[in-house]
Amino acid sequence: MQTRDEIFATLRTAMVELFELDAERVTLTANLYQDLEIDSIDAVDLIDHIKRQTGKKIAAEEFKSVRSVSDVVEAVYRLVNPAN
Repeated sequence: MQTRDEIFATLRTAMVELFELDAERVTLTANLYQDLEIDSIDAVDLIDHIKRQTGKKIAAEEFKSVRSVSDVVEAVYRLVNPAN
């Protein structure tokens, strides 16, 4: 079981590596598209990275509602902790 803090730390590291972002820009309240300038292709890369890390895929329709880093953390948390 992963906590939200652990997921956020892993996600922040991945976003810094994948998208060459400064770590301090990747906050829970940061908007993926406006604040971090992630486009749809980047979002697909992020979904693929999450799948490799968790062994589970986030449904594309669920990811469409994701707007902030916090939303991604919640989506991954529900993915890896389905009973919660």
